[in-house]
Amino acid sequence: MYRAVFNRKKQLRADGKGLIQIEAYLERRRMYVSTHIYIYPSQWDDAKREICHHPHAEELNWMIVERMTELEGKEIALWKSGRNISLRALREEVKNGIAPQFLPFMASEIEKGRIRESTRENRYTTYYLLKEYCGELTIGELTPYFVSKFESWMCTKGYHTNTIAKHLSHLRIYVNAAIQRGVMSEEDNPFHKRRISHRPFTHTHLTPFELEKLERLILPPKALQLQKTLDAFLFCCYTGLRYSDFVRLTTANIQRGTTHTWINTESQKTGASISLPIDLLFEGKALALLNRYSDNMDAFFHLPSNSTVDKRLQRIAQHAGIRKHFSFHSARHTNATLLLMQGVNVTTVQRLLGHKNVKTTMNYCEVINQTIIKELKKCRKR
Repeated sequence: MYRAVFNRKKQLRADGKGLIQIEAYLERRRMYVSTHIYIYPSQWDDAKREICHHPHAEELNWMIVERMTELEGKEIALWKSGRNISLRALREEVKNGIAPQFLPFMASEIEKGRIRESTRENRYTTYYLLKEYCGELTIGELTPYFVSKFESWMCTKGYHTNTIAKHLSHLRIYVNAAIQRGVMSEEDNPFHKRRISHRPFTHTHLTPFELEKLERLILPPKALQLQKTLDAFLFCCYTGLRYSDFVRLTTANIQRGTTHTWINTESQKTGASISLPIDLLFEGKALALLNRYSDNMDAFFHLPSNSTVDKRLQRIAQHAGIRKHFSFHSARHTNATLLLMQGVNVTTVQRLLGHKNVKTTMNYCEVINQTIIKELKKCRKR
């Protein structure tokens, strides 16, 4: 008999999560096999013996069932071969492992990894893409040829070069994890001597003219979701906040003093403190937007996923007649670029953006220089 058990040893990790194991019961004896899945106690339903209240509950429960099915398959293989069925024999089969599956391993590594939730979500996009491409994938099938075919398939799907590079980099992370865990040998590494191609990254920002187009844009009355997305994007153009920092804001982060109104928060990405006098930045336009949502400010800070917001921005761009492809993160680049164009000191911009290193801020100076050169070349042609 097989069943899932949670936190059998009553010992949680430092992050408060416990391990889920498969219990195999035979003749009053028990054996436990790890699923490599760690969850919080509040995410386990002991009556149903399944994961609940978890963003990936369905996928993880499927992995548990798959692990049980795998154990049952090994038991049947023992019976067919005429061997005595015992927990010791089953343990040997589990230890030897026949054609171990890569995707369940990858999913468990993503789930138990000590990474930011946004990074976890990003890694899961690669997992789901692999699942869409091949359904199942054993360690033995993970060859240089497979990686090349997967890359070609992403090209046919219309993925950008850097997006393909991102997914291949994620795959390489978990190939290396499989090698470290002893699931795969170094000799079988499909990324051995393989370079992942990237295109040089350029910051996409809006010009003052494009930003003014968005500020003056009047959306259809029924497009409430688009209006809120537009307002949130403009707010981040005026403040330079990342998506991850914007959606974590609450009214408690807004400090209204006798002279100025400040946003005081902490960057989720770097942990740096951010203090923004929003009544002084861009003529107080961010403060005006906040006042518009004063009745329910916390709702203003609540947005759907970053990818959903980016899709809405493309619809907004069409309404505004802007052909440039930009994302929500372009608001941050717009903020930095426009501040530097207005003559704000680089170190001041660094503090406003929460950059730990001024070299990161200096990248925007390079963008401005390239823009100036392009404009001067246009004038020369005239």
